[in-house]
Amino acid sequence: MKNALITGITGQDGSYLAELLLEKGYNVYGIMRRKSVVDYGNVDHIKDKLHFIYADMTDEISLINAMRISQADEVYNLAAQSFVATSWEQPLATAEIDAIGVTNMLEAIRTVKPSCRFYQASTSEMFGLVQAVPQCETTPFYPRSPYGVAKLYGHWITKNYRESYGLFACSGILFNHESERRGKEFVTRKITDAVARIKQGVLDHVELGNMDAKRDWGHSKDYVRAMWLMLQQDAPDDYVIATNETRTVREFVEIAFAQAGIQVQWQGTGVDEIGIDKATGKTIVKVNKDFFRPAEVQLLLGNPAKAEEKLGWKREISFAELVQRMVDNDMALVEKELKVAAL
Repeated sequence: MKNALITGITGQDGSYLAELLLEKGYNVYGIMRRKSVVDYGNVDHIKDKLHFIYADMTDEISLINAMRISQADEVYNLAAQSFVATSWEQPLATAEIDAIGVTNMLEAIRTVKPSCRFYQASTSEMFGLVQAVPQCETTPFYPRSPYGVAKLYGHWITKNYRESYGLFACSGILFNHESERRGKEFVTRKITDAVARIKQGVLDHVELGNMDAKRDWGHSKDYVRAMWLMLQQDAPDDYVIATNETRTVREFVEIAFAQAGIQVQWQGTGVDEIGIDKATGKTIVKVNKDFFRPAEVQLLLGNPAKAEEKLGWKREISFAELVQRMVDNDMALVEKELKVAAL
């Protein structure tokens, strides 16, 4: 029976990965930051099957202690300040967690158990101002946010520890992946939550940023399977995990509303663009320039050919099903919320 240690276990990816590893018979340990109120987040439903260790990515001693307690055979580093907008407001904190924190974790592994296999959650945001379309493992990086820059450090320090110390250390360059467990601060979940509330008549409209931004969207459950596969190989390497399909934010909005039986009709362009409910004529989407990034990432499109060939990985959940799952989940949550409020 293998031991696995997951940082960021209470988040979207951490919860799906924890479920996957439990299914495969692992002892699963998860790192949590100590708070005044214990919050198990997305793993609340399986918390009794997990082993929690209090530690922090900015505190190397606590990570060494976590390694000693877990004696992990595999470490999955999913902990991050992962919201791009927040990285502009908290650039130093983002760097401490997303960049230096990776070094802290690698040092803990090197100190306690160098045979442990390590997965680093890299990101398509490292490509930023894209230098080639689609993006693959050899595409030059050009990050466009403090988040992307910090993640690029984490990516390169992982590669350096692999080549310098012989650690089995991999990076998964994951393109946008969403799910029903996504935080509401992310645009996809913001959209599906708003769709549910507009459908129920408790919200008039949703305000969004750049409707023309293009992303390669997949489902988190598919992507955590790729993480696990990377650590089962004979040799460590880095892989792009993506769908090789790109969609605009506008397309995501249209499909989400359609899932709730609402057809969106667009008027205007740029910051003056609005989306109207075709049946009622009411404005349900407004563009707000305050939600535009200081340096925009316009197009992300990943080529997962290497992962498909070497890992045997294939995404199973389509874009349409991803949006459907998210909308249906938020519809149920809002309906439940309204019933409780009516009691």
